Amino acid sequence: MSDSHSDSAFHIYMRQLICGLALVLFCGCAHHRLNQPLPPGGAGNSAYYFHTRKLTNNSDDLIVILAFSGGGTRAASFSYGVLEELRNTKYMVDGQERSLLQEVDLISSVSGGSVTAAAYGLYGDKAFDLLDKAFLERNVQRKLLFRTLNPFRWPKLWSTTYGRSELAADYYDEILFKGATFADLNRAGGPYLAINSTDVSTGARFDFTQHTFNLISSDVESYPVSYAVAASSAVPGALTAITLKNYSTNGPVDMPDWLKAAAAAQKGRISRRARELLGFTDGKSHPFLHVVDGGVSDNLGLAPVVDYLQSLPFSKNEQEDMKKLKSRKVVVIGVNAFSSPEKDWETKESPPGSISTAAAAASQSLERNSWNTLDLVREGFEHWREELAKQKDVKLYSIYLSFTNFKDQRDQRFFLNLPTTFFLPAADVEKLCHAGHLLLRENESFNELLRDLGAKNPTAK
Repeated sequence: MSDSHSDSAFHIYMRQLICGLALVLFCGCAHHRLNQPLPPGGAGNSAYYFHTRKLTNNSDDLIVILAFSGGGTRAASFSYGVLEELRNTKYMVDGQERSLLQEVDLISSVSGGSVTAAAYGLYGDKAFDLLDKAFLERNVQRKLLFRTLNPFRWPKLWSTTYGRSELAADYYDEILFKGATFADLNRAGGPYLAINSTDVSTGARFDFTQHTFNLISSDVESYPVSYAVAASSAVPGALTAITLKNYSTNGPVDMPDWLKAAAAAQKGRISRRARELLGFTDGKSHPFLHVVDGGVSDNLGLAPVVDYLQSLPFSKNEQEDMKKLKSRKVVVIGVNAFSSPEKDWETKESPPGSISTAAAAASQSLERNSWNTLDLVREGFEHWREELAKQKDVKLYSIYLSFTNFKDQRDQRFFLNLPTTFFLPAADVEKLCHAGHLLLRENESFNELLRDLGAKNPTAK
């Protein structure tokens, strides 16, 4: 081999080596999308707050709150069916026909339910043309696995500031959210979203709203929707935590009027919750928050409703707002896609393995916590009902949907045995959507609401 040819091959090799090292170094420096600090002067009244929202085509006479649980594609599909049923349900207001879906004011969501909530909040009715193909019928789990196993992505994943949840967030953004931030969500004019996650250090619920972002002096409007959804569905162990920077050392923290009073009181859960929230304001001791699946702290998505109801006695602002309430009907629909796979452990002498035992214990703990949350919501409703009754004739409708509502045991077993994954066969997705239609349509409280509204559903038999 000639010297010139040898030199040429050596130079090519060196160029390839340098390019490879540069790629590793570049990807190894990959970083998560950190949240941004509040601008000077604070968030402003046009920020992503619930109390400043002006919804179009929304009746003042009716408040509708939806809560979507976790459960992967199972939860996303079940809640999607409920949205479709609300869209199909029509009633007359001032001589004009409107759907119950147009009346939704707030959606609080966890994990898989956050996918559906965010898609509808961002796209409105267009979500019904997008979500099934973009997410529900897509094997998201396999795509994420392939991306994780792709050697070209390993340098990124080796970074200490970019993990599997950031990879998932970027994928969600690619297939569904298209770069949208909470500013886009605010401009969309749809229902207000509370996308819930859990602070892994304290176990406290952390939602992606300006109300909570104020506690860390951060701007939620510049934050990507895909990252909030990824945090809400970041199952510990399978996915990594999403990191948020705490800017509360930058200056005075804007906090709700009830927080310090509730924290100083000895009122059980709401006092503990207030102290948790106050902990977020300590940016010196906690300069970063690492958040994971919202189901760890509340798998129903109903905790924000509980917090509001229990904070009322401590908040003069909220009490004044309640006096101005024009609504005569308040509707809360909880959509719980929990699973309970059949086990035969009690028929065998040998106990289940450690992994199976740990998974079952975690599942049972989540379910017990969900029932406790549901009981707190019901108790809070009764108190709220009493307070509202002092001022006006207000009726509350509590609607709770789960697969145990099926009368047929075979249907119950089928849905309760569906796995918690981000992929299900198209036939199962279709059945879950239909379950959302059917269980809402057959719910006694929902039918009472329809009678009171004079509403109709063209798909009902």
